[in-house]
This record gives sequence, structure tokens and C-alpha cells, in this order.
Amino acid sequence: MLKVGLTGGIGAGKSEVSRLLVERGAVLIDADRIAREVVAPGTDGLAAVVDAFGADVLGADGALDRPRLGAIVFADPERLAVLNAIVHPLVGARSRQLEAAAAEDAVVVHDVPLLTENGLAPLYDLVIVVDASPETQLDRLIRLRGMTEQDARARMAAQASREQRRAIADVVVDNDVPLARLQERVREVWEDLVRRAGAAGAAEVSEE
Repeated sequence: MLKVGLTGGIGAGKSEVSRLLVERGAVLIDADRIAREVVAPGTDGLAAVVDAFGADVLGADGALDRPRLGAIVFADPERLAVLNAIVHPLVGARSRQLEAAAAEDAVVVHDVPLLTENGLAPLYDLVIVVDASPETQLDRLIRLRGMTEQDARARMAAQASREQRRAIADVVVDNDVPLARLQERVREVWEDLVRRAGAAGAAEVSEE
């Protein structure tokens, strides 16, 4: 098994790269999706969040009101740390379960938006960074996600810098290119990942 960390700045196109890798055969473990699952209605995670922040963070349907919770935690680093202390261990445990269920020769791609910020690179055999210029990121956030320029710039500024992400990368996927070129680059990366996974599997067998 090859454990791959996939990250990139907001608007860099990480979701498109993860989709293309899945098309090739990767097993995708999406940290954002899991983070939503572990605080779904009826979960211990949601109960812990309510204990910490009060019932006001619930919507009328009993589900977590994310904008309301976000307004609380992103304005207060201490409150954010409380939330992370609840959610991150749950996400980690669920990610390990999914990874353990993958085939021995699988390429397991962990899609982790804050991989750089949280110092998680050592957890993976390989880190792929999807890279785009700040101008491209800004354009995509405004044009495709409907953000205001002020909001888009604030979201970008809250993340690691482009240089910080590239510093932890084993592989950089340039996404300042047309889709056809991106698809070709992902094909090249996938072939390399498959080779690495095969070599890792052979090494494990020889050690047994």
C-alpha cells in the first residue's frame, strides 16, 4: 500500500486532481467529507460539539449549523482549538479504518486541505501538492464559487503560503494549465504512484 497525502490551496483545483486519481484507481479518503460525517446527527461527535458550544450551534433539523459554528470558532483561536480537539481525533480514527480496508497493493490518497498547516506530511509515504498561482486561485474563487474578492483573499491568506506547500511536496501538480494538460500530468503521476506502490509491496514481502 502507498499512502499519499494530497493538498493544495483553496481554488488550486485539488478536488479535480483527486477526481482524476480516483478515475485511475486510487482509493480516496476525503478528510473534509469525514469531518462532516463524524458530526452528523446522532453521532458522539455531534454530542461532544453541543456539550462544548451549546445547542445554539444546531439547526432546526437537529443538524450542525456550520455557518453559526464557524462564526464562533474562526473569530476565537481558543474555541477553534476546542473544536479541533473534538473533530480531529475522530477524523483520524475513521481515516485509519478506511485505509485498513483498502487492498494491500492500493494507492490510498488522503485528501487533506490543511496538511501543510497541521504538519501532517510525515504521516504519508508521499505528498502531492496541487499548485496554482494566487491570481488563478482568486479568479476561480470569484468566478466559480461566487466569493467576493475580499472574502477570497481572506480565505487564501488564512492558509499556508504557496512556498510553504511546495516546500513539503514530493510531487507538484501544476494546475495553471488547460484541463487536457492537467489530465496528462495526473496520468504521469498515477503511473509513478503505481510503480511506487508495487515497490513498497515487494519490500514488505521481502521483510516477512
